[in-house]
Amino acid sequence: MLVSGEGVILHSVKYGDNSIIATIYTKQWGRQAYMINISRSRKSKNRSGILQPLFFVNLVAYQKETREVQRIKEIKNQPVYQSIPFDVVKSSQIMFLAELLYKILREQESSPDMFSFIQNSLLYYDLTENPAANFHLWFLFRLTEFAGIMPDTTKTGFEGWFDMRKGAIVPFEPSHPFFMNKEITGVLLKLASVKIGDIAQLRIPSALRNTLTTKLVEYYQLHFEHLGEIKSLKVLHELFS
Repeated sequence: MLVSGEGVILHSVKYGDNSIIATIYTKQWGRQAYMINISRSRKSKNRSGILQPLFFVNLVAYQKETREVQRIKEIKNQPVYQSIPFDVVKSSQIMFLAELLYKILREQESSPDMFSFIQNSLLYYDLTENPAANFHLWFLFRLTEFAGIMPDTTKTGFEGWFDMRKGAIVPFEPSHPFFMNKEITGVLLKLASVKIGDIAQLRIPSALRNTLTTKLVEYYQLHFEHLGEIKSLKVLHELFS
């Protein structure tokens, strides 16, 4: 059946001389694998340059439920980024988020709310004039809501530790290693109250930013056992050191 839809590129790998298999998170069908015939011609609509991580696409595909890899007929970038591909800070953050999303978004079921969150957040960030060092932190925190693991950051009336196993702030230091200390917990609480339009005003020292990024990745690893190592985390740390 020939269908049309929209999606965001999670990952792509070369297959043979003229084909690519792209993993795309679609608004209509969730995560799907697609075979795409690639041409080097400038006139061709299907070129490998459009398959960059977290680029948005409109696609026309031959879709069949029993097939593990679907086949693309036509694909194009839509909407097109204005700044992300040309800004080293923004593009590094996007590569990091793409790796995380590729490992988290595994369901072949549609989740329009999840897709809309990803699309709206990235397109907004693309249109901001200057990169925000804390955008990836904001995205990671907000993504927890759609992933079903949102931390309980409601006011507790005491300074405490964020217990990553419980997903809540506790008044005593946990006996296990999966927690954030008081200082990092305080930064997490600030992050929880920030709206996307105010990210640039959120000031976090680079050392604390890197620690909180690591801790949020650990939080995802606790709740998604298959997540494994996020290799681009090291690059992100070096960028903001």
